[in-house]
Amino acid sequence: MQKADNLKEYRKELQESLDNEFLRTTLDNFAVAYKAGRANAFKGMDVRSLIDDIACSKDAAGENFEALYKEFKENAEAAGIHVHFAKTGDEANQIIAQIAKDSDCKKIVKSKSMTAEETLLNHDLEDAGLEVTETDLGEWIIQLRHEGPSHMVMPAIHLSRYQVGDLFTEVTGSKQDAEIEKLVKVARRELRQKYVEADMGITGANFAVAETGGIGLVTNEGNARLVSTLPRVHVALMGIDKLLPNLHDALRILKALPRNATGQQITSYVTWITGANECLSAEDGKKEIHYVILDNGRSELLKDSLFSQVNRCVRCGACANVCPVYRLVGGHKMGHIYIGAIGLILTYFFHGKDKAKNLVQNCINCEACKDVCAGGIDLPRLIKEIHARIQDEDGHPLPSVLLSKVLRNRKLFHTLLRTAKWGQKPVAEKDGFIRHLPMIFSKEHSFRALPTIAEKPFRDWWKDNRPEVKKPKLRVALFSGCVQDFVYPEQMQAAVELFAANNVSMEYPMEQSCCGLPVQMMGEMEASRDVAKQNLRAFEPDAYDYIITLCASCAAHLKHNYPKLVMDRPALKYRADAFADKIIDYSSFVNDVLKVKKVDFNESKEKATYHAPCHLCRGLEVHDAPRQLIEKGGMEYVECAEEEVCCGFGGTFSMKFPELSAELLNKKLTNVEETGATTLLTDCPGCIMQLRGGLKTRGSKIKVRHVSEVLADNSKKK
Repeated sequence: MQKADNLKEYRKELQESLDNEFLRTTLDNFAVAYKAGRANAFKGMDVRSLIDDIACSKDAAGENFEALYKEFKENAEAAGIHVHFAKTGDEANQIIAQIAKDSDCKKIVKSKSMTAEETLLNHDLEDAGLEVTETDLGEWIIQLRHEGPSHMVMPAIHLSRYQVGDLFTEVTGSKQDAEIEKLVKVARRELRQKYVEADMGITGANFAVAETGGIGLVTNEGNARLVSTLPRVHVALMGIDKLLPNLHDALRILKALPRNATGQQITSYVTWITGANECLSAEDGKKEIHYVILDNGRSELLKDSLFSQVNRCVRCGACANVCPVYRLVGGHKMGHIYIGAIGLILTYFFHGKDKAKNLVQNCINCEACKDVCAGGIDLPRLIKEIHARIQDEDGHPLPSVLLSKVLRNRKLFHTLLRTAKWGQKPVAEKDGFIRHLPMIFSKEHSFRALPTIAEKPFRDWWKDNRPEVKKPKLRVALFSGCVQDFVYPEQMQAAVELFAANNVSMEYPMEQSCCGLPVQMMGEMEASRDVAKQNLRAFEPDAYDYIITLCASCAAHLKHNYPKLVMDRPALKYRADAFADKIIDYSSFVNDVLKVKKVDFNESKEKATYHAPCHLCRGLEVHDAPRQLIEKGGMEYVECAEEEVCCGFGGTFSMKFPELSAELLNKKLTNVEETGATTLLTDCPGCIMQLRGGLKTRGSKIKVRHVSEVLADNSKKK
C-alpha cells in the first residue's frame, strides 16, 4: 500500500492560486477570448482532416527519426552548420557551454525555448560564468523574477502590468508607469544593448527540416530574429521530435500552430534558417552556427506503442488554453516545466515520477485537451496511464484498492448499494438529499448536497414493469450504469416509457454493472479491465440494433475505452468492437434514429437551458441532438454561457480536489442562473448529481433534470 503522500500539500498550493483574484480573472478572460479567436482563425477549414494529416506525418517522422537525423545532419553540415547530438539534458547544456568556451563567448542572448527550460540551460551556463539574458518579453520578466513559465506560449500570463511595472522599477532604478506600451519600451531599451554586446545567441526551433538541413522559428516578437542574426555565434537547441522530412510537412503544421496557440492565422515572424549566413561581427565574416539535437528520453517514448503519439505535440499550449483546471490554478500549479495536459505527461518522462505524481491526478478527464490538440494526441488516456504506472511503482492507495475490489464483484457492489439504502434513512430528507454529509466527507465538500439511494433500483423496477412491444421497429439493450440504476432510476424509466411508445423493444441484461470509469480515473487499470470484461460478457451485441445508455460518461467509456482495455485478448477484442459499434447515447438515439417530431410533444412553455456533459460533446462529439430535443419536446431553449465547459464533477476528481470542483460548479451555476431558465437539462447522471446538489446548497428553485424526463412528461404518446 502507498503511504500518505503530499497530495494535501499540493492542494494547499492550489488554494493559493484559487485565492489569487487577478490570476483567476486573467485566465478566465483569456479562456473565453481564446475560444472565439481559435474558432475564427480556423473558420472554413477542415480542422479534423488537418489534425489527422499532422498526426500521420508526425507519426511517420517519429518512426523514422534516426534516418531523418542522419539526413538533417548531412545537409546541415554541407551548408556550414555544426550539428551535435545530446543524449541527455545535462549533455546538451555541456555541449553549449563548451561551444561558448571554444568561441570565447561571454555574453549570451536567448529567445524563448521550452527545450532550454526543460534542460535548465540557463542555470548551467550561469554556473559556467556566462551572462545569459532572455529576450522574449515574457521570458525576460520571469527570468528577472527567478521563476519558471506559467504557459508554453505566454510565460508571464500570471502577472499583472502593475507587478511588471514594480519589477521594471526595481531593475532600472527609476519609477516606471504600469502602462503596457511604456513597459514594452522599457524592455526594448534595456535589451537593445544586450543584443549589441552578445557573443552568442541561443534559440529553439519549431521545425528541423531534413531535406534542407534548415530550421524554422515561429514567433510573435522580433527578438528571435535579432538573437539568431546579430551575435557571431548562433546555437539552436531542439528535440528530436522537431525532425521532419520536408518543408511541406513543416508548412502543414504551420497552418495549425498559430491558430491553435493564440487564434492567429499566422504569427508576426516565421523565420527559416538554412546554412551559415554572413556576419560582420565574426572575424571571417561568417556566422558560426550550431544545432544541438536533444534526445532526453524522446527516443524511448517513440519506441512505446502507446506514448509514441506524444511526438506529435507542436508545443502550441492549446491543451492548457482549454483546460478548466489550468484556468483555475495556472501553469505554476499545473505543471513542472511543461504545463497543461501535455506537461502532465512530459513531466513524468523528462523529470521523474516524484514531480508528476500529484500533477497527473489533477486531471478532470473532460477531454477538452484531446478535442483541441493539433496533433490529435489522446491526452486524457495517457495521463491516466501514467497515473496507473506511478501507482504500480509506488503502491496503490487504499481507497482505490477497496473500490476496485468492490467493482470487480458485481453482487458485492450491488449488495452494498442496497444496504446503503437502509443505512441512509436517519439522515435522508424527503426531497431526495442526505441531510448531513457522511463522516468520510470533510467540510470542503459542503458546496453541494448529496443524493440518497433510490427506494427501488431500476433493475428491480424493470422486472415488474418491462413493457411488451409486439411489433418492434428496433431492438435495443439498455445500459444503466450504477448511478441511474441505484440513484436516479426515474431517468431510465422515462426512457423506457418513450421507447415503448415508439415501438422499440428493450432488453436489460441483469449481469451488467458499473461501466468501470471510476476505477480507471483512480489509476486502477486492472480493475477497469476486469469490469469491462464483466459487462462485455453480459451483452450479446449481435442481438440488438443499438445499446443505449443515458449516461454520457458511460457511453464514451464503453465506446472508446472498452476495445482498448481488452486489446490483449483477441476474442474479447472482437466482441468489444462489436459492442462499441452498437453504443449510442440517449439524445442521439431519440433525435437522430427515432427522429421524433415537435408534434409528438405537448408545449410546456417552460424556459430550459442546457449543460453539455464533457463526454457527450467531446467524447462522442454530440452537440445538436439534445438541444434540438429540448425544443422538439415543448420547451423554450435558452442558451447558457459556456455550455460545453465542465461542471466540475469528474467522478472521483471531485472527491480528491473539492476546492477545484466547487469553483467549477460555482461558475457553471452562475451562468445557468443568468439565463433566467427555470429548468436545467443535461444528459449525464453524474452532472445531475453535481448540478442538483449545488443548486440545493444555493437554495435555488431551478430544477435539474435529464432530457429523458421532460420528453416523457411532454410526450403525447403516453
